[in-house]
Amino acid sequence: MAGGSQAQRPRDGRGFDFTLHMRRLCADLTRRLDELAHIDIDRVAIRFCQARKAVRHGIHASLTPLRFERGELFLRQRGRIMTVERLYDVTGREMLYLLSFYLPRFLERPFEDKLTTVVHELWHIGPAFDGDLRRHPGRCYAHSHSQKQYDALMRELSLKWLSLAPPPETHDFLRFNFAELERTRGPIFGQKIPTPKLLRAS
Repeated sequence: MAGGSQAQRPRDGRGFDFTLHMRRLCADLTRRLDELAHIDIDRVAIRFCQARKAVRHGIHASLTPLRFERGELFLRQRGRIMTVERLYDVTGREMLYLLSFYLPRFLERPFEDKLTTVVHELWHIGPAFDGDLRRHPGRCYAHSHSQKQYDALMRELSLKWLSLAPPPETHDFLRFNFAELERTRGPIFGQKIPTPKLLRAS
């Protein structure tokens, strides 16, 4: 599966490449925060999706693992062997995760919430960086036993990153909502990638 399509940039050259700027932000986060240093952002596909409803509630971002538990390529499910459709970038490099942002909804949140959301999704990437999620003990393996403590940690990490004085251009765009960003930077475009399918291998 190829890396998706690029939403068309206006002919006059104006416009704001949302996924390019988001990739730069994620790259800086993984460089400066030891807690995210295991992530090779070049193997994380980043896309934006059109939110179906123009409301603030609902999903803002998500991380899709492209492997099963412990990085396995195949999973036995109800007597069938399943696998995830492979995703490659334009150079042929295989992606291990798909990071999605839902617009305009994501951009309608306050700056601090947006930054914390980005950290939150990156934190889901497993320490082994093998295509699987970070797994906590118990049933709530994605967010641990305490959502409140999890959210507090994500907030702490985002503030830690800001304290390390990253270049303003890596995150200033998060200070705008969708309409403001479009008004100041021009039409918003970026990478659109179909969601990889769960396939039957045998």
